[in-house]
Amino acid sequence: MRFRHADAIWSDHPRLAAGALHATGVGPVADVGPRVAEYTARARARLAGASEGRFPEVLAWRRVFASMGLKPTQYRCASESLLRRLRKEGTLPRIHPVVDLCNAVSVAYAVPVAVLDADRVTGPLLEVRHARGDEEYTTFGGATEHPAPGEVTYADSAGRAHARRWTNRQSGHSAVGEHTRRILVVAEAVHDGGADTVAEVLDTIARDLTAHWGTTPATALLTASTREFALGDEPPSGARTP
Repeated sequence: MRFRHADAIWSDHPRLAAGALHATGVGPVADVGPRVAEYTARARARLAGASEGRFPEVLAWRRVFASMGLKPTQYRCASESLLRRLRKEGTLPRIHPVVDLCNAVSVAYAVPVAVLDADRVTGPLLEVRHARGDEEYTTFGGATEHPAPGEVTYADSAGRAHARRWTNRQSGHSAVGEHTRRILVVAEAVHDGGADTVAEVLDTIARDLTAHWGTTPATALLTASTREFALGDEPPSGARTP
């Protein structure tokens, strides 16, 4: 399976920096608590000086959402929502070790990190693109929705949408769960210096996956010129392994 952003996404959002990671052999049993605590402590320290709405990483996504006709305080990118919850409640939800780890890294770096069960995505292509309006999105409660025409979504080859409003909300269909063994992780940033942030996020997650599950993830930074990542094949040009 291949993952990419459509040409129109790169054209409409020239500040976009993205990266992808593929790993196999993950499971529901791992003690990621110490690492989660480390990353959330880093986020709390930053929140002590300013609310998440003042972070450059979050402000950049708010501008993107506004450019897409979305009210930024109604529809927030995933990292802002997690930071807001951390600030208000002091903790993040515990869902699955892989998800808990990626959520903690997301708040530490203040950028959205999506983690999908790769076996729940229909290939040969998963693409971040504008919706046609006929894609099917499954909520975490099991309901079916259709992204609005023009909305940015993650769409697979079966016409299933794995996100709403780009980085706002993931799908319940491809959520990581007890039976997940193969994952696709995507980090996206739109702030100045985003490429460096995304590279650090990928390296951090790759190291932690290796340490806790003994897997060797493949990662790649995606750009307007090197924009496609192949899962399960040899890493594409520019890909790295930790």
